[in-house]
Amino acid sequence: MRTPTFIAPEVFDNADAALIRVQAIYTQSVNHLRQAMQRYIAGDPMQDKIRACYPYVRIQTPTDWTPPASTETEWLSYGFVAAAGRYETSLTRPDLFAYYLRQQFHLLLLNHGVSLEVGTSTQPIPIHFSFAENEHMEGEMSTERRARMRDLFDLPDLTAMDDGIANGTYRPAPGQPEPLSLFTAARIDYSLHRLRHYCGTSPTHFQNYVLFTNYQFYIDEFIALGRAEMTKPDSPYTAFVEPGNVITRRMGLPAEIDDALGQTPPRLPQMPGYHLVREDHSGITMVNIGVGPANAKTITDHIAVLRPHTWLMLGHCAGLRTTQQLGDYVLAHAYVREDHVLDEDLPLWVPIPALAEIQVALERAVSEVTGCHGAELKRLMRTGTVASTDNRNWELLPDNTPQRRFSQSRAVALDMESATIAANGFRFRVPYGTLLCVSDKPLHGEIKLPGMANHFYRERVNQHLQIGIRALELLRAAGPAQLHSRKLRSFAEVAFQ
Repeated sequence: MRTPTFIAPEVFDNADAALIRVQAIYTQSVNHLRQAMQRYIAGDPMQDKIRACYPYVRIQTPTDWTPPASTETEWLSYGFVAAAGRYETSLTRPDLFAYYLRQQFHLLLLNHGVSLEVGTSTQPIPIHFSFAENEHMEGEMSTERRARMRDLFDLPDLTAMDDGIANGTYRPAPGQPEPLSLFTAARIDYSLHRLRHYCGTSPTHFQNYVLFTNYQFYIDEFIALGRAEMTKPDSPYTAFVEPGNVITRRMGLPAEIDDALGQTPPRLPQMPGYHLVREDHSGITMVNIGVGPANAKTITDHIAVLRPHTWLMLGHCAGLRTTQQLGDYVLAHAYVREDHVLDEDLPLWVPIPALAEIQVALERAVSEVTGCHGAELKRLMRTGTVASTDNRNWELLPDNTPQRRFSQSRAVALDMESATIAANGFRFRVPYGTLLCVSDKPLHGEIKLPGMANHFYRERVNQHLQIGIRALELLRAAGPAQLHSRKLRSFAEVAFQ
C-alpha cells in the first residue's frame, strides 16, 4: 500500500499552530491522492493500493468541566467537553473551515488547559473527496478503468457517514474516544459535494445566515437586491454569487482569478443557491428548496455541516383561521410535524422549541419593515402553531380527518416545509425560525387562483423578503454567541459548535 510520508502526532498549546499542522497533513494527503489519480488516468498500470487519511484533533482531559472565570467563554454553550476522558474528531477542508476550526481549538485550550494533539487519523479519504473544486477526473476514464478504481483507491464508505452523533445514538466501542464534533470528516465531505450538486455553487460561497423559500418569486427579488447591492461602492457585501459560480463583485473591487471559471448553467439546479457575500462569511445565502419536506430535509442535512449561525424559512402557507387575511404573516412558535421525513432521526415526542432570540428578531423586523406597531402589528402578524404535512392535497382526504387534527393542535397555518427545517435545525444545533405569509385559506373557500395569486405575489413578496433580511441583520448584530444557546444542546454534547 502506498501512503504519503507519515506525519507523527504532535501536541500544541496554540490554536494557530494546531491549525497549521492540520492543514499540512490534509494538503499532503489530498496531493498524494490527486497525483496518484492523475497517473492512473494517464494509463499507469498501478498495482498497489493508494491510501491517504484525514487529519485528526484529540484532547485528553483528566477532570470534569466547570465554568471558567473567563468572561470570554462563560456564556458560551460550546467549546468544552462535559466529562473527563479522551475526545477526538477527524477533520477536512481546513481551508474552508479555517476560522471555525481556529475558534474551536482556541476554546478547548482556554476551557480545559490541556494541549491539543494533531495527527493523521486511520479514516481514509475517499478518492472522490480529494478532487479539487473544478476537477472531474473520473469522467475522463473508460468504464473498465472506472470499475477498477475500487481496487486501487478508497471509495466513499456510507458506514462512516451516518448521523449517529447528531442524533444522540452514537456510542463508541470500548477504548474508542468520544466525539468532538457532530460530523466526521467524511460526512462533511459528502455534504460539500451534495451542496455543489443541489445548489449549483461552491460550498465556499455559503454564508452563515441562511434564508429558505419555497417559491421562485422570492429568489427573483433576492437576485434583484443582490445585483443592486453590487452597484453600491459602500455596500457591506463584497460579491453576489449565482448558480454556476457566476460572481459579480462590488463596484470598485477587482475580479479574482477564479471568477472566470463561473458559467451560467443551461438549466437551474434542483435547489438553486444565491449568496450575498461578506468577507467574514457573515453574509446571506438564499436557497429555493422547492416544494415538500423531502427537499427541506435534504438541503438542511447538507448545509448543517457548514455550521451556519441561523436559518430561517420564508414561504407561503394556508391560513386556517377565519380572522386571517391573505397577506397576513404567521410567526411560528410551535410545530405539528406530519412531514414524516425525520421520524426515524428525531422522534415525534421530542419538542421543537421556539428560540427567543429568533422570535424577537423576526417580530421586530416585521414591525420595522411594515411600520406597524402594537395592536396594528397583532392584526397583521399572528403568532401560533404551524402544521407541516407531506400531503399537498390534504384537503381532499375524506371525513375532514386532517382538519380535526389541525384544530386540536391549535394550528393557525399549514405548509409543507417549516416543521422539517425547524426540526433539522434542532437536530443539528442550528438556530431556526419561520415567518410565513398567508396565500390562501382553503378551509374558508379562498383557494389560490391565478389572478388572486399574482396580485398577492406583487404585493407581498418583496416586503416579506425585506423582513427576512432585516431579521438576519438584527441577529448578526447581536452576534453568534447569543444564538447558539443551550436550548439546542444536550447534557452530553460535543465540544464543537
